[in-house]
Amino acid sequence: MELIPRIQGIVIKPKEEWEKIKKQPLSISDLFTKYVLILVAIPAVAQFIGRGIIGYSVPFVGWVRSGIGRALLHGIFYYVLTVALVYLLGMIINVLAPSFNSKQNQEKAMNLAAFSMTPAWIAGILYIIPPLSVLVLLASLYSIYIFYLGFSSSIMETPKEKVVGYFAVTIIVSIVLFGLISLILGAIFAVSGGLGAI
Repeated sequence: MELIPRIQGIVIKPKEEWEKIKKQPLSISDLFTKYVLILVAIPAVAQFIGRGIIGYSVPFVGWVRSGIGRALLHGIFYYVLTVALVYLLGMIINVLAPSFNSKQNQEKAMNLAAFSMTPAWIAGILYIIPPLSVLVLLASLYSIYIFYLGFSSSIMETPKEKVVGYFAVTIIVSIVLFGLISLILGAIFAVSGGLGAI
């Protein structure tokens, strides 16, 4: 698998790309080493630059920067937790498969979890300029659409009448997981928290 063509395919022609992925899924180790670990670095590094070097505006306070050490820790935690989230989401997709008359396949479940997040990770470059980070939300909505297309491509061999339910349950689980990551990062890096001196 070549990185750039896969990114272009999943972002520009997701239906066609899911068909390719369905026929030739990447092994879990290749998926993480040749795709996930590379793309997750984009928002992690961008957040480090945006928070620690450029800074951001806080109402009634003005322009602030987190500090290099704190921004670096935030980037590292974001990176590790996001990679773990992808793996956990892939596991959940696979575990849920029998409930929706789908075929369990850990490799394909991981591919579904990882490739669907591509637009959000690519848009993560916008974290360099914190006021633009709201646009990452739009890319995340597109990622949800690509996620749906992955389910509807029958990558998990899901019957058509079960696709929407399988997708909906997985989205709910994803929202909970992303919420947990936000809570963990928020708790660790609270403005008045114990890491404030870093």
